Amino acid sequence: MFDLGMTELLVVGVVALIVVGPKDLPVLFRNVGRFVGRAKAMAREFSSAMESAADQTGVKDAKQAFKMASNPLGAMSDSFKKATADLDADINSALEVDMGAETHTYDPDSETGKLAAERAENTKKIQAASARAAAERKAREAQEAMAKAEQYEAELAQVSVGTTDADAQGTTEETGPKGADKSS
Repeated sequence: MFDLGMTELLVVGVVALIVVGPKDLPVLFRNVGRFVGRAKAMAREFSSAMESAADQTGVKDAKQAFKMASNPLGAMSDSFKKATADLDADINSALEVDMGAETHTYDPDSETGKLAAERAENTKKIQAASARAAAERKAREAQEAMAKAEQYEAELAQVSVGTTDADAQGTTEETGPKGADKSS
């Protein structure tokens, strides 16, 4: 609308801060926001009023006729898309497919009913196989994690045993005998 970049907004904000002051700046921004909201609402209302007036006078029909005359392929494509969407909606409403409850309104003895039953059975098999594979993977990962934890615990136990043995002998890695410095 106004094509303001970040730097322009920053300059406007600094000027507003200096002119208005930090105490009254939130009130100013709140009032500006209300004004912008009212302006958008008025623009939206004006636009919808103009569209309804155009619909009543038949401008939309003239626009469609002009579009069809100037670009018959595009108009045909639009009408094809609309027909496809209408057909899709009709099919979906006729089947009344509820994916969560798996309910259908077609005859179970028909080919469509048999295919739907077969697909539902295959879907359940796939879901069961996926769940089994996920459970097996999780069990395998849990076993691997347990083995790593035991390995780390064993290493930690060896390190702590080695440290207590070295302390008992009175030496450390850095200083040698207790109290003696390696550098001397």
